[in-house]
Amino acid sequence: MDDRTLMRRCITLAGRARGATSPNPMVGALLYKDGRVIAEDYHRKAGLAHAEALVLSKAGQEAEGAALFVSLEPCCHTAKRTPPCTGAIIAAKVGRVVAAMQDPNPEVAGKGIEALRKAGIECEAGILKDEAQRLNEAYIKYITSKTPFVTLKVAMTLDGKMAAPDGKSKWITCEKSRRYVHRMRSAVDAVLTAIGTVKADNPRLTARGRGLPRSPIRVVIDPSLETAPDFEVCQTPPPTIIVTKADIHKFSAAMPHEMQFIQYEGRLDLKWLMRQLGQRQITSVMIEGGPSLTGHAVEDGIVDKAVFFIAPKIIGGKGVYCPVSSKTFRDIGSPYEVHDMKARALGCDIVIEGYLR
Repeated sequence: MDDRTLMRRCITLAGRARGATSPNPMVGALLYKDGRVIAEDYHRKAGLAHAEALVLSKAGQEAEGAALFVSLEPCCHTAKRTPPCTGAIIAAKVGRVVAAMQDPNPEVAGKGIEALRKAGIECEAGILKDEAQRLNEAYIKYITSKTPFVTLKVAMTLDGKMAAPDGKSKWITCEKSRRYVHRMRSAVDAVLTAIGTVKADNPRLTARGRGLPRSPIRVVIDPSLETAPDFEVCQTPPPTIIVTKADIHKFSAAMPHEMQFIQYEGRLDLKWLMRQLGQRQITSVMIEGGPSLTGHAVEDGIVDKAVFFIAPKIIGGKGVYCPVSSKTFRDIGSPYEVHDMKARALGCDIVIEGYLR
């Protein structure tokens, strides 16, 4: 097998832990020797053994002289719960290390490869770099900016409506799309919505489905603290963070113990809110809200990726519940542009996704 095939296997292994490793990256590794893979594994959860340590343990003495393929540069620092992987690699007398990408963590950022080279180990980095970066796009954004990677998710009809004139939106998309959204939720640390959506739909905003690793934290923008204790976001785990400018001491006693609060004054700056969430080690956020929240998010420049689910339905009506309702209008010659766009069918729906930055 060639290097690209082996690295693609590492990236596939890493993806098995989607939604389970935050704030760590997803990492897959394998050892290749004498024309065969002698060990392979992936990092499962923050605080547990890294992928490199797992494959070295599996291979034992057979790791000597083998080629180690890993989807991210091996770590070399001690400011974490697990020992540095470079020391284990050197001790195992691995002959060659191939990494898909350099670790953007300033604690590593090339130092891991440098340490291995100083120990006489042949190293190479950059094979399938783009695929590796896409896999860990949330980790890269968070570790370099201390703010979460933000995905805007929108479900709409073919004529551009998010809901009927009476506000009902269940269900615009097909069942297959809804199952996919549950997988999207399980892959992020938090789902961001607003009180209007909570009052209209009383959603749980959890990740439901076989094999999904977890549900995200809910973040509800609720300026006047209208969230009632009997709403699903208050009664259903995991915790919910209420973002409000109201007096939380007046209301918080009636809330379940899982509730947390972030207070602000004046107009809510979503960039400020992302910094607040980053301080709580929230590395990724998915926005699921109405037109005002989506417009606010785009206007404040926090959206990294947009995913639009388009159902083959026509509702009609004038100017109601369009997907993005911002306060300012962008001229047709200078819109918010979406790059690296991809489209595919999902059941009877079409999914279009791309990057705003």
